[in-house]
Amino acid sequence: MSRARPPPLVTGISPKEGPAWTKVTIRGENLGTGPADLIGLSICGHNCMLTAEWMSASKIVCRVGPAKDEKGEIIVTTKSGGLGTSTVSFKLFRPERIGILEQSAVWVDEVNYDMRTNRNKGISPFSLRPSNPLGIEMDKGKVPQKDLEQIFPGMSGDFTSENFSASWYLIENHAGSSFEQLKVAANNLKKQASKKNEGSLAYVKGGLNTFFEAQDALAAIHQRLESDGTEKVEGSMTQRLENILNRASDTADTLFQEVLGRKDKADSTRNALNVLQRFKFLFNLPLNIERNIQKGDYDVVINDYEKAKSLFGNTEVAVFKKVYAEVEMRIKALGNLLLEKLLQTPSTLHDQKRYIRYLSDLHAPGDPAWQCIYAQHKWILQLMQNCRDEFISGKRVGVGALELEGDARPAALGRLGHSASLKRGGSLRSARPSTWPFETPQQVQFVEKLSDVVIGQLPNFWKLWISYVNGSLFSETGEKSGQVEKSKKNARQRQNDFKKMIEEVTNRLVKLIRGALLSTTLPQGELSVYGGWEDKMELTGAWFTQIIHTVRGCHEALSTLEIPNDLLQVIQDLLLELRVHCLMVTLLHTSQDVKRLAEKEDWVVDNEGITSLPSKFEQCMVQMLQSLKEPLEIKPGEINVLQLDQVQDQAAELSVSIMKVFINCLEQLSTKADEDFDVSRNISVDLSSPDRFSRIQEGFIPTSEQRLLIILSNCQYLERRTFLNLADHLEKHGLTGTEKINRVSMDAVRELDGKLFEAYIERRADPIAGSLEPGMYAGYFDWRDCQIPTGVRNYLKEALVNIIAVHAEVFTVSKDLVPRVLSRIVESVADEMCRLMQCVSSFSKNGALQARLELCALRDAVTAYLNPDSNTSFRQALDSLPQLNSGADKKLLEELLNMFKSSMQLQLTCFQPSNVQPVKR
Repeated sequence: MSRARPPPLVTGISPKEGPAWTKVTIRGENLGTGPADLIGLSICGHNCMLTAEWMSASKIVCRVGPAKDEKGEIIVTTKSGGLGTSTVSFKLFRPERIGILEQSAVWVDEVNYDMRTNRNKGISPFSLRPSNPLGIEMDKGKVPQKDLEQIFPGMSGDFTSENFSASWYLIENHAGSSFEQLKVAANNLKKQASKKNEGSLAYVKGGLNTFFEAQDALAAIHQRLESDGTEKVEGSMTQRLENILNRASDTADTLFQEVLGRKDKADSTRNALNVLQRFKFLFNLPLNIERNIQKGDYDVVINDYEKAKSLFGNTEVAVFKKVYAEVEMRIKALGNLLLEKLLQTPSTLHDQKRYIRYLSDLHAPGDPAWQCIYAQHKWILQLMQNCRDEFISGKRVGVGALELEGDARPAALGRLGHSASLKRGGSLRSARPSTWPFETPQQVQFVEKLSDVVIGQLPNFWKLWISYVNGSLFSETGEKSGQVEKSKKNARQRQNDFKKMIEEVTNRLVKLIRGALLSTTLPQGELSVYGGWEDKMELTGAWFTQIIHTVRGCHEALSTLEIPNDLLQVIQDLLLELRVHCLMVTLLHTSQDVKRLAEKEDWVVDNEGITSLPSKFEQCMVQMLQSLKEPLEIKPGEINVLQLDQVQDQAAELSVSIMKVFINCLEQLSTKADEDFDVSRNISVDLSSPDRFSRIQEGFIPTSEQRLLIILSNCQYLERRTFLNLADHLEKHGLTGTEKINRVSMDAVRELDGKLFEAYIERRADPIAGSLEPGMYAGYFDWRDCQIPTGVRNYLKEALVNIIAVHAEVFTVSKDLVPRVLSRIVESVADEMCRLMQCVSSFSKNGALQARLELCALRDAVTAYLNPDSNTSFRQALDSLPQLNSGADKKLLEELLNMFKSSMQLQLTCFQPSNVQPVKR
């Protein structure tokens, strides 16, 4: 029993405020005994377990996620202490309060891309030059650039260059052209030159009348000026009167200049103040726009602009025009700022709708809503590719014990959970058993991260499109009908383009997962983009089950958005291949696990005469079937994997292979050499012990004959119980071909049973049968010259003792094997006795009596294990002996038999019929 620890207490956090994803250090007391003890961490109500890094019992480092609450407590939860408390709080800044200059690297890349695109769309001087001036088919030569530079030093093959070399150009672009083609090219050049000259001459001819009229007008003006100057040298009367009046005016101005100047200045000042007071709204508007932009009050700016536009949009007053022009400049800058914020990623759906409405009210050029959709699409694709690149480059670290202890729901899933239209229970990441490896494989982490990215971004992307289609981006209450209709019209025109965007996202998702898990299904050209996982660890069936769970969750999440099924079909196809691959991988890995079962054999025999190996094999198969329960489960829209003919055949073949692998393990164990075992741990066998299993304990190393018996007993158990149970399990889980699997397995185990049985009989029966002849003729015994029998000779007693030893050895392992083994041993001994008796040329009277006594003693001792073959051998042996005619000989034979049975009563007890069962084979 472990003593409960106090609950966690957070006493400090640094820094105490900041925007989302700020790295903070949490300090306190009882913050956990280790990474595995930390099971929960939330700041301002947001789960931060994904980024949490446990440092010590008083320190944790993490990053703050985008929580809903601006200010909240820091709550730590541990296994040992439970839910904790906090004496401090953290203040979260909203993204709009951080500043308008913050931009993500992804957005900067997109802006650079747009700038490059716009620059490429501009008209360049080089775009005016013809791509093929000769007008014939171009045939690029294979002469290296360096060689051309050496052949034509200081020259160039660009026909717009001052150092243009025609030879260089022909070698580079028309090396394979024939002479006739070059002649055609020369004619083309001549035609182009003649057309250019003819065009200039035609332009001059068409304007000759205009040139002549202009010349006549200029000549007439020149003539009038010359005639006026020559006739009146001193000027006209009007000119002289004008000069007098100008001088009088100058004199008057000189007298009253100062007084009139002060009056004019006062009037100007008074008028200016009146104008400023009357039109202060317009004159203060530029400054107010700047201030409201800094505060983020874009609604106020737009309303003021609409008012100024209605009052001064068509003014003819110069000062008003000047101020209004400045207002327009500020509004244009605001439009650029709003567009920049709109295209900035990441951003919420609410902010995107707000910026689109602002831009629509400002009558921004283009279609801001579609620009936002396009930018979001590119950003989602970039996020998915970056996710793959992070794992490939090794920048991602293992999840470790932190993530294995609980469900660290990512920020994307957290955002998804707040969506009203997407209601899913639980996370995509299912709980993992504590027996799994410590670190999650990179491919599994990648699929989970990639799914989080897709279901975290695609819902808002889809909702943005729906709002664009129904016009709610511009009006949710019905006003602004003109903008709504325009939006609907644009959406109808771009419906196919958006469908291609969704297809591109789903195809990218599928290809990235294929590259990580099913790289052989990708074209060779796409492996460099989506592959690169060759050096990662090979996944087991359990990990593929986890991946299937994740992909299914992703598909279900996207289905709830009412995305058309044809756009999600590629994910269904991927799921089908993953389920098939999981089935095959699980069967292959199970085959390897079964092969390693031989190493776990402990040779401990239970009361049924079997070891733990058959039950371990059955348990391994059952666990395999249970692990396949989720992959083989048929979700809505999925097909039954086991109904595919190719999958049925492969699964049946692999299942049969697993059965054969286990049978081969048994055969290898039976043929394993004695030196491969640690004989120092062997113990003696106490046959007199009442507990016949007292010797079968931990550390026991059996002999080769004992191993044969143990494996024979296991084979009988496999045939009688295990294979039948497995057939029921296979059929219960929907695997087809169970009859074939069961039939092949039964044939294989019966074949092994027969082979092992014959090997054991050969090892035990041959020595017993071989010892009969030397023992029978020991001491130069002769059937033709022997004394009156006094009892059964020792060689036969030794043979019986050896049979008893075999009986004890077999009975110690499995009493069910005793009749089968003893019958064959007795059959071999009876056959040998029959051969020996038939080989004797003649018997004396005493010899015949001695032979009959030994045959009858042997037959009566093993009566319970006689079979038709051994009965026939005993009968033929007795028939080869002379018959007993006298009653004295028969009486002596009976007395000697009774004496033999009485003297060996204890030894022959094991052969009593009450202790055996009928022979099964």
